Amino acid sequence: MSKIKTSHVCSECGTHHPKWGGQCAGCGEWNTLIEEVISTGLAADTSSPSAPRPSSADARPPVALDDTTTDVGTAQATRIAELDHVLSGGFVDGSVTLLGGEPGIGKSTLLLQAAHKWGGSVLYVCAEESVQQVRQRAERLGAIRSDVWLLAEHGLGEIADAIESTQPSLIIVDSIQMISDPVVTSAPGSVAQVRACAQFLVHLAKRRSIPLVLVGHVTKEGDLAGPRVLEHLVDTVLSFEGDRHHSLRLVRAVKHRFGSTNELSVFEMTSDGLVGVADPSQLLLADRKTQVPGSAVVPTLEGRRPLIVELQALTSVAPPGVPARRTAQGVDQSRLAMLLAVLARHCNVPTAATDVYASAVGGVRIAEPGLDLALSLAIASSIVDRPLPPDLAVFGEVGLGGEVRQVAQPDRRFSEAHRLGFTRVIAPLRSPEPIDSIEVIRVSGVSEALEAAGLL
Repeated sequence: MSKIKTSHVCSECGTHHPKWGGQCAGCGEWNTLIEEVISTGLAADTSSPSAPRPSSADARPPVALDDTTTDVGTAQATRIAELDHVLSGGFVDGSVTLLGGEPGIGKSTLLLQAAHKWGGSVLYVCAEESVQQVRQRAERLGAIRSDVWLLAEHGLGEIADAIESTQPSLIIVDSIQMISDPVVTSAPGSVAQVRACAQFLVHLAKRRSIPLVLVGHVTKEGDLAGPRVLEHLVDTVLSFEGDRHHSLRLVRAVKHRFGSTNELSVFEMTSDGLVGVADPSQLLLADRKTQVPGSAVVPTLEGRRPLIVELQALTSVAPPGVPARRTAQGVDQSRLAMLLAVLARHCNVPTAATDVYASAVGGVRIAEPGLDLALSLAIASSIVDRPLPPDLAVFGEVGLGGEVRQVAQPDRRFSEAHRLGFTRVIAPLRSPEPIDSIEVIRVSGVSEALEAAGLL
């Protein structure tokens, strides 16, 4: 008879620990150990490490490398242009896609629209909602179809039976954290449950050559919840980003075995659902107000897609005896702190006793270093209370020595800025000549950029 004991498992890497500790010994992360109930009972003939293990009835024999082909199957289009763009054509037969995003961001809406436009039958496992709730959303989106099957169950056995009875050409599971395997004694959503359920569903999709989409929750830090092995199991990881208070939504491929990860899709949330945005730069600048101190425009790159984003900074003198506040929305907080130090040390811009609030307009999150120079100019513009010229765009990476460094694909940034009517661009010193008729002001340091922008 098997004995039951507990183990503490890291939610990031899956490493087992005999007792709780503050730090995981496997990956070094803090406060990630979760207690789980495990069984130690093994059959007598398999308790030895050298004992043979049974093989699967449908196991595949080894194949010589030179006898294999490069054909991984044809991608089936979802008929949603922006989604097909980030997927490099659509879902490949037998592929497994993990879609992660914050609650209420629009994951279920996007997948219900994809199910409506899919060219075959769909099994939609709505583990978080009732079929009545999904029906109401489908009516609002105009996405009613007779061959979209809804299953409001949590058990793996019920899901496997539904796949056998409906024979779908696409499976959507919303969400993987709500699915449970009765063989695993842990609660639904635990590391062991998520890992076991994902492994079962991935194996099922691969054997039947059916595209599978798993919806995943994210943590408060923005990372996918559950064990890190979940991301290794799937073929594609899509990150659904955006601010629930803004209409813009971004879908980027973090991992993609069938195409490039340098793709980005842009959607707008409307009353009719998610609508693809063909010109996101125009949408982001639609409400821009010129001649306002603290505003700078940066041509940035999200993957291989150029975007024109407005950066805004607001500064005020901190009260005496109170530490200055630094608040960032859509930009990295540590990057903001570094730029403030550079401005103070190398440009004599008073930032030490100044509250600084920085934001990327439209709910966009920008992580690339090309925004450094534009954010620096926006902060300086707010401090000296002098606006930047309305026809000026800025890009470049800022180093700790106050130098301006080159960034990737400056020619595409020039073209995007010219397309939207900007006539001048402050860029790094070694930037190439633009193809379009746009004036390039080359600078080697932040001080030169401030002078070129009329802020010194």
